[in-house]
Amino acid sequence: MHMPKGSEMLFSLKCFIASMLALYVSLAAGLPRPFWAMMTAYIVASPFSGAVRSKALFRVCGTLIGSIATIVMVPRMANAPELLSLALACWVGLCLYLSLLDRTPRSYIFMLAGYTAGLIGFPAVSDPSAIFDTGLARVEEITIGILSATVVHSLLLPQGVGPVLLARLDRAIGDAQRWMGEVLKTGAGAAPTASNAPAAQAVHTRLALAGEISDMRVMSTHLPFDTSHLRWTAGMVHGLHDRLTVMVPLLLAVEDRLTTLREVDPQSLAPWTVLLDDIAAWVAAGRNADPARAAQLRAALAQLQPSLSANASWSEILRLNLAQRLDALIEACEDGLELRSNVGAVMAGGAAQYTPHVTPSVLHRDHGMALRSSLAAALTILLCCAFWILTAWPSGAAAPMMAGVLCCFFATQDNPTPAILAFLKWTVISMPVAAAYILFVLPAVHSYEMLVLVIAPVFLIGGAYMPRPATAGASLAFLIGVAGTLSLQDTGTLDIPGFLNSMVAQLFGFIAAAVITSLVRTVGGDWMAQRMLRTARREVAQMAQASAREPLLKISARMVDRIGLLMPRLAIAHPTPEARAVAVDGLRELRVGLHVAQLCGLRQPLEQAGVTLQPLMQKLGRYFGSSAIGHGQAPAALLERLDGTLRAVCAAGAHG
Repeated sequence: MHMPKGSEMLFSLKCFIASMLALYVSLAAGLPRPFWAMMTAYIVASPFSGAVRSKALFRVCGTLIGSIATIVMVPRMANAPELLSLALACWVGLCLYLSLLDRTPRSYIFMLAGYTAGLIGFPAVSDPSAIFDTGLARVEEITIGILSATVVHSLLLPQGVGPVLLARLDRAIGDAQRWMGEVLKTGAGAAPTASNAPAAQAVHTRLALAGEISDMRVMSTHLPFDTSHLRWTAGMVHGLHDRLTVMVPLLLAVEDRLTTLREVDPQSLAPWTVLLDDIAAWVAAGRNADPARAAQLRAALAQLQPSLSANASWSEILRLNLAQRLDALIEACEDGLELRSNVGAVMAGGAAQYTPHVTPSVLHRDHGMALRSSLAAALTILLCCAFWILTAWPSGAAAPMMAGVLCCFFATQDNPTPAILAFLKWTVISMPVAAAYILFVLPAVHSYEMLVLVIAPVFLIGGAYMPRPATAGASLAFLIGVAGTLSLQDTGTLDIPGFLNSMVAQLFGFIAAAVITSLVRTVGGDWMAQRMLRTARREVAQMAQASAREPLLKISARMVDRIGLLMPRLAIAHPTPEARAVAVDGLRELRVGLHVAQLCGLRQPLEQAGVTLQPLMQKLGRYFGSSAIGHGQAPAALLERLDGTLRAVCAAGAHG
């Protein structure tokens, strides 16, 4: 393990200052568990000040909601511990379900509302008389920790999320430009097959751009809370995301058309060679590209675009479609360059010329997996509660508390069990440290200054590894283990049996979470990939049979988001390029939704021209809605209907 860098040590120092500020305020206010405030300051910490501030707002809201729910539930079921445990488990499960459907930082509101109720409510099951005072104290302690972290990370050498997000945006734009250049090169675009491993790997690398776009879209929700000037460009940044979102399916479509044309009619592309090279050169110029050149390129495209005749050949239809897709791609690039120029002007202190209209995007949601995760959390909590109540375990409340927290923490993973076991491992490692503090060090501490000095080494060293993705989980688990153990104990009247009881109860909760999660919730990456593809097919069937049309940008955003979610799973499930080439073929189905949506939008003008889409849409709906759909050849009746509709469109275009 490498030694911490200067930026990591600075982050650790800021975390420690925030936690000590929270601890000081809590001690001065006479709150019963001041270490809760200290622990909260570490939980909300982030290297980026904007993320800390947005999480602070969401966590305070979630804590308030969870506390209110506990205060409402506990007094009404005080005489029925079993019923109260069931109510708390159901509340945690419901909140976790809602949080998993909202894949933005706003999900903290629901997640905190869930496990805050557990943290406050389960200790009150055996003693509900002081629930209001306990709930109020927890809200105060957690809020103090959140506010302390917000103040310190915002004022002490803040690191804005804006520059990092802008750098990632520039990299994504550069990747899209390189992809476009590779697609437009003469002879490029070979279709990936099992025997064409380099091309398959290139496709996988390009589609990884979709994951980057989805990550940045979620990351940009922190922008309004950021400390950099980029917070004033939130609309333009979202507009850039939208342009990148549109470019991914357009690039895939252009690549498909060029590949097919180079196979079936390579001579037809001879007049296109110079134009394709010109477009590639214009795109490669990046931010130095001449905006007026875009209009010239689009005019040249219009001249090369073949006219649609009733007897149009397959090559002519493909070239017509290629021209239309390239035109849309150039327009998206042009808008993206203008937006990036405006963002740069604002960052330099100038004013933006315009802010684009941004359509709210709907990301992929999996109600079934969210339900399974909430069910696993509720079952784990009920199991811990049953064991606790049946055995009259004095410190048993810690088991359902910690089980609920861990089930919520790692619910977004396909297989949360390894992460839960890793958390358990580092919690066990933290126990001797926490025990040494509680049993030997803290009883000899008689001032706040001395307390800061004795705990500084552990938290400063541990916090330095939090910014690293590889060690963030282990570092946070260790620090939460130490601070959480301190917060669970009344150091003035502590005895060894009480300490051991509390530790064993926590471990029981962790183990129960790992076991139930592995039985109920754990799935494989390949299984999740197939599930997403089935969901995409169902959506295609619904769109084909629906009367109303969903905006294309929303469909495109959801498709790109699914590609971003699928790529890491496919990389794990199909580690070799040959296997990955076969798996990537399934991603083509995600683009069918865009095509069906475009057909829905053209339904009225085509019907006015005498082309009826209803029979085709019905067959598409039945085909994609069928559970027997596979990756083989589509039914002959559907292909015949597609050909018939295409001929009718060509005939209508020839007469129009």
